[in-house]
Amino acid sequence: MKVCGKKAVCKTIGAVSLIAVFILLDQLSKWAILEKLFKPELGAIKAGEPIGFFEWLTSTARLDFVTINILPFFNLTMVWNHGISFGLFQSGTPWPLIIMSVIISGLFGIWLWRSNSKIEFTALCLIIGGALGNVIDRLHLGAVADFLDFHYNKWHYPAFNLADSFITVGIVILVVYSLFFDKSNKAVN
Repeated sequence: MKVCGKKAVCKTIGAVSLIAVFILLDQLSKWAILEKLFKPELGAIKAGEPIGFFEWLTSTARLDFVTINILPFFNLTMVWNHGISFGLFQSGTPWPLIIMSVIISGLFGIWLWRSNSKIEFTALCLIIGGALGNVIDRLHLGAVADFLDFHYNKWHYPAFNLADSFITVGIVILVVYSLFFDKSNKAVN
């Protein structure tokens, strides 16, 4: 017995479901780090009591700078990113980046819809899910919550989050797949 009647319906349900999983993972990771680790580190008087996940999704409160040393090369550090991934192109208002992210996600959605490769499908879902996860931050917090801080001595790689990781991994998969595995793009001599 078929679960989906038409291939297009199955593909749409699969894409929306996978994108939703990536968005949920991103948002849950941000909530857990900010509310369960950073707020207690800052203290209830300065940061307030931790709040639940659904309350956090509608909150506009931002935490102050805090860092927790985990390993000699890795910290959890609160950074509010007003730019694009990894803190590039900082701006004062989130709306241009929200609009750009939604448009780019739409274009990747068209590519996703036309794709017949499971690898490409998964990579595009990662990219769209990551981009929309950061859009959610911009909508309710005005900036993206970044906290993964890798460093060596005094050099720090720009702080990032799970959504940024999804976008990066998705792009790497697309590039590797198109260069080495996608036979439909190879020229015939």
